[in-house]
Amino acid sequence: MTMEEALTGILIANTGTPDAPEPAAVRRYLAQFLSDRRVIEYPRWVWLPLLHGVILRTRPQRSAKLYQRVWGEHGSPLLHYTRRLAQELADWAAQQGRANLQVEVGMRYGNPSIPAALQRLRQSGVRKLVALPLFPQFSGSTTGSIFDAIIAELSAWRSLPDLHFIAGYHDHPAYLDAMADHIRRAWQTRQPPRKLLFSFHGIPKSYVERGDPYQQQCLYTAERLAERLGLGREQWQASFQSRFGPQEWLKPYTDETLHALGRSGLDGLDVVCPGFAVDCLETIDEIGHEGRRTFEEAGGKNFCYLPALNDSPGHVAALGEILKPYI
Repeated sequence: MTMEEALTGILIANTGTPDAPEPAAVRRYLAQFLSDRRVIEYPRWVWLPLLHGVILRTRPQRSAKLYQRVWGEHGSPLLHYTRRLAQELADWAAQQGRANLQVEVGMRYGNPSIPAALQRLRQSGVRKLVALPLFPQFSGSTTGSIFDAIIAELSAWRSLPDLHFIAGYHDHPAYLDAMADHIRRAWQTRQPPRKLLFSFHGIPKSYVERGDPYQQQCLYTAERLAERLGLGREQWQASFQSRFGPQEWLKPYTDETLHALGRSGLDGLDVVCPGFAVDCLETIDEIGHEGRRTFEEAGGKNFCYLPALNDSPGHVAALGEILKPYI
């Protein structure tokens, strides 16, 4: 078998999800997630006693109730859509005549794990490995952590595949076009909103001050999408959601932005989350449920959350274009 014909493994990686919407499963998930030095950069001697002494005793019960609100017949929406997206990519590869591709899903926290996914590829005899974290905008706390997990697993292998790691695609035309087309299609069946809010997951401000490019990449994505949609500057905003703990995170905060827009009496707001490749707790519940309530209780009208790209044909085609140079 030539190198061109050798089996290529594609690892589709995402953050992860609890195994069940129950306190015990959420506790296991949060213990792994919040122990990651990339996610929480506090000194260990400060953070770990707080994590195990307070947070893991109180937060799992509350978080489990939130997960129960988004859990569907297929379980976790994040895992469900990630798996469907991986299958669609495998089908896309077959249509391209690439029978030498094997696609696996690996979660940074929880199951199916990144080590387990890599072991499946190893057992299949992969000679090339392409890792695609499903995060268009790079942050050390997401994409960087996935890189760490991959390297940790590969460090124990006697024979290594060629590794191609896609660190982000926030400026890739295929991704931007897919997002813009997705939004346009939503507006074909109803009146476009008075304002469009791009909500990205937040990170602590200190991470950016230490060199994380995430904020810059998020704003670049928002600006390019607004251009593609033909929006004037007064017709869109960008904000950051999901902050945790007492430290300052990237601003403006999404919840405060939604409250302010509601108080202004805005009639017509769409919210889209370009940093989330698939829908999850942070999009379905935090934006679609809590965000809607914040906006409407403040006086706003006609709120609409636009779903993530998920396993849509446009998303599959865009990721296929992003993967092409490496396969």
